[in-house]
Amino acid sequence: MSKITERERTAILQSVAAGVVPGIGLHHIQVGRRDEVAAVIKDLGCVENGCSTIRFVAGGFGSGKTFFLNLMRTVALERKFVVAHADITTDRRLNGSGGQARSLYSELMRNVATRARPEGGALSNLVERWVGDQDHAIRSGGGDTEAVKASLAKTLRPLQDFVSGFDFATVLTRYYEGHLADNDQLQESALRWLRAEFTTKTEARQHLGVRSIIDDESLYDYMKLFAAFVRIAGYAGLLVNVDELVVLSHRLNSTQARNNNYEAILRILNDCLQGRTQGLAFLFAGTDECIQDRRRGLFSYEALATRLAPNRFATNEKRDYSGPVLTLDSLTPEECFVLLTNIRNVFAGYDPARYLISDEGIIEYLRNCQERLGATYFQSPRDTVKDFVGLLKVLEQNPSAGWQQFVTSGPDKVKSEHSAASQEPSQDDNLSTFNL
Repeated sequence: MSKITERERTAILQSVAAGVVPGIGLHHIQVGRRDEVAAVIKDLGCVENGCSTIRFVAGGFGSGKTFFLNLMRTVALERKFVVAHADITTDRRLNGSGGQARSLYSELMRNVATRARPEGGALSNLVERWVGDQDHAIRSGGGDTEAVKASLAKTLRPLQDFVSGFDFATVLTRYYEGHLADNDQLQESALRWLRAEFTTKTEARQHLGVRSIIDDESLYDYMKLFAAFVRIAGYAGLLVNVDELVVLSHRLNSTQARNNNYEAILRILNDCLQGRTQGLAFLFAGTDECIQDRRRGLFSYEALATRLAPNRFATNEKRDYSGPVLTLDSLTPEECFVLLTNIRNVFAGYDPARYLISDEGIIEYLRNCQERLGATYFQSPRDTVKDFVGLLKVLEQNPSAGWQQFVTSGPDKVKSEHSAASQEPSQDDNLSTFNL
């Protein structure tokens, strides 16, 4: 019998009931997407060998894009990657002149996760552990503080080949100084700089003695710099998950603003495809329209349309999973059945004696979904899963009720019957009928 913690069970059920992706315990409900997962795992293997990759995960609303990103995040953490993730909003995007790009970078750094801190907020732990390991290694060999600083400078020397690499190394050295002196303020200042929370160069110079900050113009440069650092720190590489790409295409009304963001994406795409960066993988998630729309989507930018064009030899039967765009296949009815079975297992804590609905009931529920939603119920399983959890909650709170009275009649029919009953005139209501 599989085991699940109460924390995982609660997080899964609360998340799917609200129509969002759980942050933990994904392996308990994951189903399908075998070829897509294999393609990204292959990418992670390339990154471990010093390559860089980029993928655009496409699918309709509710098709599982965010779930897929979180699943690959879990896989990457197990392979000793550092993972940063953020959602694009109108105030957090890849390009902007009013702090929008800096805000996106800050969000990515706040959500940095490692295997030891999979829930995020791991930047301070990552830096502290690396600095501590360097200090311990040098002092174990008889070195002193100056020897440790010299070792830090030597280890970080490759970063000087990057934009602002010298200042990046200086900030880490200042963090070590705060580590030695138990100066929490100096350490926090260094972390604030790494999270792009300094807004002026004057402030950075006063606190850390560096003359540069992470701003709108340097987001991608610092992503490459941070990827190089995590490899120096002993990790396999950096995976950057960026969700809600649709905001760029359908919520930015300015054509110039959209094109500026698409140009930023093009720069990342060119670097990754041409091998000009190392140890860095990007996963962007967006709807089919966000990518293929010739008027507002990525394909409206001709350079991106050329690079992201599908393989003309690929068909629905013979798919190509090596291109930059990874379109999520619809779940099959059989996979939908397995998904609902997994959720039933989680709800019951993997105890068959606590099952609230049988396999026959799940099949009948899926048949009911097909009647109400058509093919949408397995193409976009979010609503199907959300309603199923709602059904389980009702059955749990009403032990005398069987699933048959809910599933066979169907929610729409129950609702219509209730509406019809509420419209019937009451015999006790003297004003039920009247004439003017």
